[in-house]
Amino acid sequence: MLGVAFAMAQGGAAAGGQAGGLEGIKAFIPLILMFVIFYFLLIRPQQKRQKEHKQLLASLKRGDEVVTAGGIMGKITSVADTFVTVEIADKVRIKVARGQIMSVLNKSEG
Repeated sequence: MLGVAFAMAQGGAAAGGQAGGLEGIKAFIPLILMFVIFYFLLIRPQQKRQKEHKQLLASLKRGDEVVTAGGIMGKITSVADTFVTVEIADKVRIKVARGQIMSVLNKSEG
């Protein structure tokens, strides 16, 4: 009688192992859904903004009126690879890192 009960216990454990695997997959579904939501609400829009900012920086040219990350407004007088010279008042020019230009107010016509 003891041998029969032992054999039944082994078969029952095997069936329980399969159900546990299915339950494990069900446990990951909310995690996967959260990742998908984060992707569409946070990651994708941020990548789009970075792409637009990169295009804005690539299109900078002399004569554009810009605003820096620090809130300084001025007109671009020269453009280099990494720096932009901005005239903020008559004969007052500052060098600004190109990545710190946040927006272009008026594009030059040239």
